[in-house]
Amino acid sequence: MKTSMGFSKLVSLVLILHLLNPIVVFSSSSSSSNGLSEIPKKFLNFAKRKELVDWMVGIRRKIHENPELGYEEFETSKLIRSELDKLGIPYNYPVSVTGVVGFVGTGKPPFVAIRADMDALPIQEEVDWEHKSKIPGKMHACGHDAHVSMLLGAAKILKEHFEELKGTVVLVFQPAEEGGGGAKKMLDEGVLNNVEAIFGLHVTHENPIGTVASKSGSLLAGSGIFNAVISGRGGHAAIPQHSIDPILAASNVIVSLQHLVSREADPLDSQVVTVAKFQGGSAFNVIPDSVTIGGTFRAFLKASLVQLKNRIEEVIKGQAAVQRCNATIDFHDKPVPFFPPTVNDKDLHEHFLNVAGDMLGNDKVNDMKPLMGSEDFAFYQEAIPGISFSLECKMRADQSSAQSTRHTS
Repeated sequence: MKTSMGFSKLVSLVLILHLLNPIVVFSSSSSSSNGLSEIPKKFLNFAKRKELVDWMVGIRRKIHENPELGYEEFETSKLIRSELDKLGIPYNYPVSVTGVVGFVGTGKPPFVAIRADMDALPIQEEVDWEHKSKIPGKMHACGHDAHVSMLLGAAKILKEHFEELKGTVVLVFQPAEEGGGGAKKMLDEGVLNNVEAIFGLHVTHENPIGTVASKSGSLLAGSGIFNAVISGRGGHAAIPQHSIDPILAASNVIVSLQHLVSREADPLDSQVVTVAKFQGGSAFNVIPDSVTIGGTFRAFLKASLVQLKNRIEEVIKGQAAVQRCNATIDFHDKPVPFFPPTVNDKDLHEHFLNVAGDMLGNDKVNDMKPLMGSEDFAFYQEAIPGISFSLECKMRADQSSAQSTRHTS
C-alpha cells in the first residue's frame, strides 16, 4: 500500500492510540523518524492519567454488568452515544441496527478507522464478583466490554487534542461480531467509504500483560457453519428392522466428515471440520424420526473453504442415503457463505512493529502464531488495508492459557 508521509504518520499514530488502552492519535509537527519515535513514549504517559483510567474502568464495568447479544446492544449503544455527546463528538446512529460511528478530527482526509465490537455471549457468568452480569444467561466472556471502553477512552483523548489532528479518525462501534456478521453489515452500509486503513484489537491472555502480538499475512482462519437434519423413520428399539435409523446415519456422517481433512486436504493447508452438536431422541428405547447435527468448518484459504462447504454437503447427503435416510443442510450463508480469513496488511504490520517497539520495547512485541479462530474484522480487510493485533492480559506467570479461556464463564 503506497502512502503519503502524512498518511503514514497518521497510521502510525492511530496504532499508538490502540496499543495500551487509549493512546492519542496525533500528527507530529516533525516528519522525521526520530520525531515519530518519541510520540509513543509521550502519550503512553499521557494515557496513564488516573482519572482517565478510572473513567474507562467504570464504563467497562457498566457494560459488563449489562451484557447484550448481537443486534440487541441497545443499552450499550445508548451508553456509547451518551459519552460521545458529553465529549462533543458527532456520530451516526443507528448503523446496522445498533452500531455507532463517530468522527474526530478535521472531517477531511486522510480517514483512518478504529473498530470495537460491542456484543456479549449467551453464557451464564459463574464467577461471583461485584460487577458480574446482571442478565441471566448472558455475559461478556470475550472482552468486548473492554474493547468498547478502550475506544471511548481513545475518543476522549482524541477530542482533547482534535485541533492537532491532521485528518479524521472514524470510531466504529460494531454490533454482532459473535457470528452475526456485524462487520459485513456495516461495510454494506458504507461505514468505510473514503477510509484508507482500519485497526482492530482483541484482548487475550496468551502472554504477559504489557505485551502485544500480531503477524503479517494470514492471522485467523475463515469459517463457516452448517446445520443438518437427517430424517429416517422412528420406531421401537426392539424391532429396528421396521425403522430407518437416523442416529446410525448421523454417526456415519460424523466419521466421514473427518476424512475431509485427514485424506482430502493438503497437510500444509490447515483446515478443521468439527461437529459440535448432535441432537436426537428422547427415550432410551425409541428410535427417533430425525437427528440434527451441526458444526463448523475452517481454513486459511477461501478456495479451501469453498471446497469444504461443497464436500460437507456431498458427504452428509451421501452418507444419509447409504442408510436410507434423507438430509437437509443449512449453511446459514446469507448474506455471505462464510467469514473470510483475517489477513493483515504487510505495510500496516511494519507500522505496528515500529510503533509498538518504540512504545513498549521490542521485547514486548511478540510474533503471533496463526489461529484457527475467526473474526468478522476480516470483512473490513477485504475492502481496505487493515491490521488486527492482540493486547495481552495474562496476569500471573503461572496462569495457563487453557485456564478461563474466552467464551467460558
